[in-house]
Amino acid sequence: MPGFIELLKVIFLGIVEGITEWLPISSTGHMLLVDEFLQLNANDAFKEMFFVVIQLGAILAVVVLFWHKMLPFQLQDRKKPFWKKDTLSLWLKVVVACIPGAAVTLLFDDVIEAHLHTPVVIACALILYGIAFLLVEDWNKARRPRIRTLSEITYQTALIIGLFQVLSIIPGTFDEMESDVHAPEKYGIYQSVGDTTGPGGLIRALRVVPMFEEIAGAIKEYCPEAWVINYTNPMTVCVKTLYRTFPEIKAFGCCHEVFGTQKLLGKALEDILQIKDAQREDIRVNVVGVNHFTWLTSAQYKNIDLFPVYREFALKYKDTGFGEKTDENWMNKFFDSLEMVKLDLFLKYGAIAAAGDRHLAEFCPGSWYLKNPDTAHSWGFKLTPVAWRKEDLKNRLARSERLYKGEEEMVINTTGEEGVQQMRSLLGLRDLVTNVNIPNYGQIPNLPLGAVVETNAHFCADSVRPVFAGALPESIYPLVSRVCGVQELTVEAAVTRNLDLAFQAFCMDPNMEIGLDEAKCLFDTMVDNTKAYLTMYER
Repeated sequence: MPGFIELLKVIFLGIVEGITEWLPISSTGHMLLVDEFLQLNANDAFKEMFFVVIQLGAILAVVVLFWHKMLPFQLQDRKKPFWKKDTLSLWLKVVVACIPGAAVTLLFDDVIEAHLHTPVVIACALILYGIAFLLVEDWNKARRPRIRTLSEITYQTALIIGLFQVLSIIPGTFDEMESDVHAPEKYGIYQSVGDTTGPGGLIRALRVVPMFEEIAGAIKEYCPEAWVINYTNPMTVCVKTLYRTFPEIKAFGCCHEVFGTQKLLGKALEDILQIKDAQREDIRVNVVGVNHFTWLTSAQYKNIDLFPVYREFALKYKDTGFGEKTDENWMNKFFDSLEMVKLDLFLKYGAIAAAGDRHLAEFCPGSWYLKNPDTAHSWGFKLTPVAWRKEDLKNRLARSERLYKGEEEMVINTTGEEGVQQMRSLLGLRDLVTNVNIPNYGQIPNLPLGAVVETNAHFCADSVRPVFAGALPESIYPLVSRVCGVQELTVEAAVTRNLDLAFQAFCMDPNMEIGLDEAKCLFDTMVDNTKAYLTMYER
């Protein structure tokens, strides 16, 4: 009887595979979801092979049904050419389209297998891309197609189609982040984000460095000329690891925090000088520092020096913040702030702190802005609990369901994503000056060469060149250089798999205002909570 039930499960999986293989959806994803409910009685190795072999049946069905169309040569009529050019061209274009997907699979198979083959991730991907299909279909209803036959598909188009397969890569869960953020709270250490600096940022770095080493090594071997844009935090550690593993890599980190400060400068212009509608792109700034602890040493709008304007603005709003918290909902807006930390740092040090308050607070001694949740609240920002992030994910999935059912209208807006403009520039379509995270080649003379810093850079065809930013002002040099030193030590600890060295970096962080014994207990606890990702480290 058990054997008969297993046979029924296999037949049902075969039906699912057969149907989904003919649709523009993931057959593998659907089989993995079905297996979560049916639970095929076999070990993981057998299942992995089974899911591959069962797809071979669908592939063979395609070959049988379309053999006469797929065969690139003909043997019946000697008067006709031996090779069928259109069919051969189709095969070559299919090969080109498969290159990006094959490259991603070969390079990142272990990472994908470990973090993305989960029911939650697969279900989310199927829902989101299902919505995307519907939106694209609706958008194209009134559009005239440019390509009507297979012969009209160019090799460039085939490659672009293949590149879109990269979109199937989705981040993992918040489970590890829960320890990063909340374990230190037992020792009175609070983090508003916990992904860049502080104890949470360091433990996150220990997990991510081995992954980025593997990625950089694969890029070196398979696509050394590719441009790599990193959005992952901790930004500095990730970019540093890429260059340390593959020094000739063409990589940079893209962060949006400076853009927010440019927008705030535009609001200051309107508030103080009544100059409206100043676009952030028109506000020229000199950027110095490290990611999320970035500073502006000059700022101009046309012929206006914005530092005197910003000083008047800071004095006006230093006690109240810029904005209003007029209702109780403000307490749940974990990503909002009243810019009070930013204004306070400017009045203290004379340079414009160019990141969000939640990030800036974490780079300062904990007693300043993060002594406890009430202290953070008094400075106009909130701590972001990981439980809220998890609940927010559920809400976004629920909204996706409503959009799918037509119960909520989808509003499509442009994002203004800087990465798009950066790619356009690298393709030679425009020149661009914007802030990026790259190694220090001397653009900040009083920080170590090779340390990853955030400054402006000039983008043009296949080129990113740093713009000389000048030395860090003496007033903020001690703050930034300490952070830079901790980040350099963190990378060294991670690449050498040395937890003793990691603990040294852990204790040097400005947030670690506790005794060494307590610090060691906290460090060991946090390492143990994420030990599944740290098996390569020496204890």
